[in-house]
Amino acid sequence: MPESLEQVVDRRQLPQYAAGAIQVPYVIDGMAEQVHWRTDWEAHSHPTHELLWNDKGASTATVGNRTWTITPSVGLWIPAGTMHHGSMPAGTRYRTAHFSFHDVFALAERPVAVEMTPLLRLLLDRLNEPGLGESSRGLTEKMVLDVLRPADRELLLQTPVSAAAAPIVRELQANPAIVRSLEEWAQQLNVSGRTLTRLFRHETGLDFTRWVAAFRTQRAIELLNQGMPIADIAQRVGFASVSAFGSAFRRVTGMSPGQFRAQ
Repeated sequence: MPESLEQVVDRRQLPQYAAGAIQVPYVIDGMAEQVHWRTDWEAHSHPTHELLWNDKGASTATVGNRTWTITPSVGLWIPAGTMHHGSMPAGTRYRTAHFSFHDVFALAERPVAVEMTPLLRLLLDRLNEPGLGESSRGLTEKMVLDVLRPADRELLLQTPVSAAAAPIVRELQANPAIVRSLEEWAQQLNVSGRTLTRLFRHETGLDFTRWVAAFRTQRAIELLNQGMPIADIAQRVGFASVSAFGSAFRRVTGMSPGQFRAQ
C-alpha cells in the first residue's frame, strides 16, 4: 500500500486531435476538477484552443522540451492541435476553458503564459453559471476574448535535449538538492566547462547557473503550494541559504517566495 497520496499516480490518456478536427457546439466551454492524488496526463492534443489555470496548487504542462508552471495567477494558452502532457500534485484544483478553433482566433501560434487577472477569472466563472442566457453568454465571451492577454512573465523552463546534458537533467530531477559546480559536472561527464556553457546557452537561452536556479525554482513552486516552510524548501531544492533561494526565486517569478505563496 502507498504511504501517502503523493505516492499514488493517476495516469490519464486523452485522444490526439488535429486543430479544428471536431466542430464543437460552443465558443468557450470550461470545467474544473480537484485531483486527490498525483495525476499525470500523457501526450495528447485538442481540436480546440485550451486555457489552463488552477484555483489551488501548482502544476506543469510540457510541450516538446519546454515546461510551464501553472498557478492560480499564471495560466497557459495551448493552441489547438498542440501535443502536450502534464502533471499535477495531489490536492491541485485545476480549471480549463476550451475555445472553438472555428470561432476564436488563437491568442498565439505557440503556447504562451496568460495572466489570470481577477476580471478574467470572474468572466470565465460567469460562463459556468447555470441558466446564463444566450445574449449574456455571448457578451461575456466577447469580454473574455477582449481581456485575454499574454503575461509579461512566464514560469517557463526549457530543458536541454543533447546527450551531453542528459545526465545533469536526470540527476537534478531525481534530487534537486544536488550541489555541483559547472566544473564538477564537466569533470564527471568528461567534457569541458566551456562546452557545457555553450550547450546550455544554445539549448535553453540561459547560462548553466541560471538554468539550475530556474529548475530549482520550478520545483520550489510545487512545494510552496503544499505549505512547506520556506527554509525547508530552500534546503530541499539545493539553495545554500534562504536569502539565496529568495534572490533566485525573485529573478524567475518577479516576487519573493512569501509573496508568491500569499497570492
